[in-house]
Amino acid sequence: MVLVVVFGIALLVAVLLSGLAARTVLSTSLLFLVGGALVSDGFLGLVHITADSEIVGVTADLALFAVLFTDGMHVAFPALRRNWKNPARALGLGMPLAMAGMALVTHYLVGLDWTTSFLVGAVVAPTDPVFASAIVGRKEVPAKLRQLLNVESGINDGLALPVVLVLIAAAGPTSGKAQASVGEIAMELAMGLAFGVVLPLAVAGLVRLRILGAEPKLQPLLPLATGTILYAACHLTHANPYLAAFSAGAVLASVSPASKTAFEPLGEALAELAKFAALLVFGALLTPALFGDLSVGGYAAVVLAILLIRPASLLVSLLGARIERREKLVAAWFGPKGFASVVYGLLVLQAGVPRGEEAYTLVAVCIAFSIVAHSSTDVPIARLFRVDELAGVPADENEHHRDHARIPAPRDTPDQEKHRASP
Repeated sequence: MVLVVVFGIALLVAVLLSGLAARTVLSTSLLFLVGGALVSDGFLGLVHITADSEIVGVTADLALFAVLFTDGMHVAFPALRRNWKNPARALGLGMPLAMAGMALVTHYLVGLDWTTSFLVGAVVAPTDPVFASAIVGRKEVPAKLRQLLNVESGINDGLALPVVLVLIAAAGPTSGKAQASVGEIAMELAMGLAFGVVLPLAVAGLVRLRILGAEPKLQPLLPLATGTILYAACHLTHANPYLAAFSAGAVLASVSPASKTAFEPLGEALAELAKFAALLVFGALLTPALFGDLSVGGYAAVVLAILLIRPASLLVSLLGARIERREKLVAAWFGPKGFASVVYGLLVLQAGVPRGEEAYTLVAVCIAFSIVAHSSTDVPIARLFRVDELAGVPADENEHHRDHARIPAPRDTPDQEKHRASP
């Protein structure tokens, strides 16, 4: 119950500071991360959470499912058909380069074996635009840049998942067990994809029946019911729920745009709440002891991951692309280690692979540093694109007084605005 009180207080503070956060270096997501760390054993000792606590696995599982379901709804297939080249470059070349680059520095600077090093690379490869809100959530920013970051972050979670699961199996104690596990993983992924495609199509078919139909005020609950059934079905059959969630969101948005439109406000709010809860729990795991366990080579690998590996891999993938140099540089910088990395890191820790604790420590510190670095630079960089009004408040109050005719733009809820823009 203490954790519930802490979450309520953190949520209240985040809402009250959301306007300030939307136009300064403050981040509401960072508030939950810091709040979780403050109440943990490392500081105030109000909450006692370890990586193997049940609440960690349950919270992370539910949150990632919700986030991937709403992310899938942001994948607009018509828009992708028109502008697919830059996201395809980032996903097809940039992401593998980032995985390989992180594996190299992890192996040589931290001393992990090659399998675990590539596992670390796969875990930190996914990105999350929620920590670059002022960039992806503002129409003043060029559409190509916003689409590139949104599509890349929306799809790389799902692409990294099979790699993470296979490498976890390969890092097991025996090759025979690894081979058997890889087969099981392939079956789980196939079942998840099948559920994620078939269930939304079935629901869309029911909606078209004349005898059936949802009352307008209940329409947002249709995708929610679909997602709930899908989540339960996946856990009952051991199908992969994350791939199912992302594919279901994409299919549902494609075959039933009305359902997507009706569900979007509710879905975004639920996904944000789930994400905040998971960040609070993850923050509780960020104790001083964890940071002390990371070697000097580990910290060097973290710095290289944020400042060199991600930027260099994306810039290489965009060579020859029809996008301005400034936009390329911004896209290269904004590769924050996202929420999916939190969950994948916990999967590594809970899988019991050899040297899994070292890998998790490296991943956790990398995520924490990335959240601070990227969530505190999105607003200053947004100013380069003449984003003068953030959260409906002009950057220059004097300019506001000179222009009395200016009407503040309506703003979304805290980090929901950060995740709002779709390709």
